[in-house]
Amino acid sequence: MPVKVGNVVEGTVTGITNFGAFVQLPEGETGLVHISEVSHEYVSDIKKHLKNKQKVNVKVLSIEGGKISLSIRQAKPKRSHKQPTQVDWSNKTERIQRNMSFEDKMMQFLKDSTERQDQLKTRESKKGNYKSR
Repeated sequence: MPVKVGNVVEGTVTGITNFGAFVQLPEGETGLVHISEVSHEYVSDIKKHLKNKQKVNVKVLSIEGGKISLSIRQAKPKRSHKQPTQVDWSNKTERIQRNMSFEDKMMQFLKDSTERQDQLKTRESKKGNYKSR
């Protein structure tokens, strides 16, 4: 089957460079996957994502003058947003708070809030951005 723009085909990584990876396609042709087309996330080191002789699915982006531009990123669907945050119910603070009265919880909240505000004021004053009211 000849390689056509828009097709998703399986290929084999034959070489890795700082700017991308060369992939051999089924018909024996070779194309380039630019580093920006390797993953949906930022890729600083392509060798952390691809290995030589690794089988990959690629989408053919363009064929110009015998050069074939490929994308691994576009060949697979983008993952949905992060999973909901999991609560660690074994957290010591939460277990302690479970046995506290409402008044004790409010006092703890006020104490924590005041400490946090003091930390923020200190940080801002060190930056020179804090203005007293």
